[in-house]
Order: sequence, then structure tokens, then C-alpha cells
Amino acid sequence: MKKIILTGGGSAGHVTPNLALVPSLKELGYEIQYIGTRNGIERKIIEDEKIKYHIISSGKLRRYFDIKNFTDPFRVLKGIFQAVVIMRREKPNIVFSKGGFVSVPVVIAAYLNKIPVIIHESDITPGLANKLSIPYCTKICVTFPESLKNVKGHDAVLTGTPIRQELLDGSRIIGRRLCGFTDEKPILLIIGGSLGSRFINNTVRNSLNELLRVFNIVHICGRGNVDKSLNMRKGYIQFEYLNRELPHIMNAADIVVSRAGANVIFELLALKKPNLLIPLSRASSRGDQILNAASFEKSGYSMVLQEEEMTQMTFLNKIKELYASRNNYINNMKASPVRHGVSKIINLIEKCSN
Repeated sequence: MKKIILTGGGSAGHVTPNLALVPSLKELGYEIQYIGTRNGIERKIIEDEKIKYHIISSGKLRRYFDIKNFTDPFRVLKGIFQAVVIMRREKPNIVFSKGGFVSVPVVIAAYLNKIPVIIHESDITPGLANKLSIPYCTKICVTFPESLKNVKGHDAVLTGTPIRQELLDGSRIIGRRLCGFTDEKPILLIIGGSLGSRFINNTVRNSLNELLRVFNIVHICGRGNVDKSLNMRKGYIQFEYLNRELPHIMNAADIVVSRAGANVIFELLALKKPNLLIPLSRASSRGDQILNAASFEKSGYSMVLQEEEMTQMTFLNKIKELYASRNNYINNMKASPVRHGVSKIINLIEKCSN
């Protein structure tokens, strides 16, 4: 039996694409294991799927000054040693990395053990973890055509992003039932990312009176960000994070407000959901979401509102505009040549693991 080790963590966006590969890998007879951190969001998600989970140490890769920048390199070195031990014990045929800071020790350990490594980059430009991992990998999977020039000189393949089949199989009826909505108002879904966005959360909550006149609202607000004082508002429901319920609720949504992480925007494209993207600003990110959003806006798949331009008034106006023109966005998404990348990535895994 072939064996594959998956890795990736720090946010759900570095985990869920791995899960999209699991059914196909099982069909092909792979034994699947995962390497992550002790307290990362990836641990619960993977253990819920009954996949064998290995814990290693890992430092966070920061672009700003922090005293931990002096100690975390030692945590990374410890993580490399731990990952090397795991590789030698488990002897996987291949490693697939979705990025995030935990992936760097795993990729290096696989390289040291002469195990093929495939990494996947969701955004137009590689994140810091993947930049560090690229010299040690066998193949690089990218999502946007624009990405190919950003990994020039390396063995890059345009695959698209892997999307879980269950997301495509969600039920609108079940989604409405899970939310307890009894009227026929359209559903506005707010996704602030698995870690939440205080900025989006506050703007949404300050706009509830106006929004609830037109929409029922599902608000995925991130861990620790539920406002219990709003639990009794009719037509408004909050979740910290959704896993198994998410396919049904995404299918029930009529329009969506989201950050512009590559995984979620390609899920919205696959589901053909009209969306307003609010990318993370350059002040709090490396600007990858701004590039992702610009690409989707140019293709006619998304409406975009920059965080610096966002006020309660501009937010409400964009929501009204999006809902009024939703059919245009749906038609543009129907005409998209982009398909999700499970089959291409699986073929690459098969080729490299042989």
C-alpha cells in the first residue's frame, strides 16, 4: 500500500484543500497521515476525519519584529528533527504540502530523506512558508495562471485549487433548516475567515438593522467572536466556525461577503455564488488577497471593496448593488473555464509517488 503524508496549518485554508484530496487518495489505496502542530486549527479538523496525526514543533514565520523571532528558529530546527524521525519511521511514498508555517520542517525533512514533495500555492504570489519550501520540492501546484511567472525557474503546474466534493453536494433546503429561517428572505452569508475579522464583524453588526430588512444573515465570525447579545435577533445567526454544515449553508446563500483567500473564492466560483470580496489590506498582510480579488474582479466573478474604503455606508451600498446585479455575476461564473483541481493534483501525486 502506498503512503502519503499531508501537511499544512495555521488556518483552515491550509487544511481543507488537503481534505478535498482524501476521498480520491483512499480510492487509489493510499494510507493517509498528517503532520501538524499541537494547538493548530489543523489538529481538530484532521482528527475529526480519523486520519493519523503526528505532532511536531514549529515556529511562526513573521514579517514583523517580535522577540519570538529569535527563539522560533530553534523550534523550526526541532520540528525538522521530529519530522525526519517520522519520515524514517513511516516511510511515505510522497509528501503533499498546503503551506503554512508547520509545513516548512516537514518539506525539509522529506527532502533530506529523498521523499518526493509536492507543494500547492493557492495565491497569485507564494506565501513565505512556500517560498522557503520551494527549493526542497519536486513539483509546485498553482491556482492562478498569473502564478506561473512568480515561480519561474521551478517545476510549476497549473492545477487549480482542490475543492471538497461534499461542498458541491450541499443542500439549500438543509442549509435553511440548519439556520432556522422560516421566511423566504434571501440569505446573505458573511465569511470572515477561520480566524475571523473584527473589522468585518463590527461593520456587519453595526449594519444589522438595514440588512435584516432585506436579508436573513448567516455570520461566520471566527473563534471567540460570537456576540451573545445578538443571539435573539430574528433572521441573524452566528457561528464561530463551520465544518460539516458549511456545504449546506453555502448552497443556501444567495449572496456572500468574504475575505479574498484563494480557497474560499474558488469555492464561491465553483458554487456560482455572487460575492463581495473585502481583501485584507496591505497594512495587515503581504497583499496576496488584494491580488486575488483583483483577478476575480477583472474576470467578472466578484465585486470588490477595499478595506480602506469600507464604511457602513459603502458596505451597505455594495451589498445592494451586488444583489441587484447578481444574475450578471452568476452568468460570468457559469462561463468560467476554471475547474477545481482535485483530478490534476491526484494525477501529479500518482506520477511523483511512482
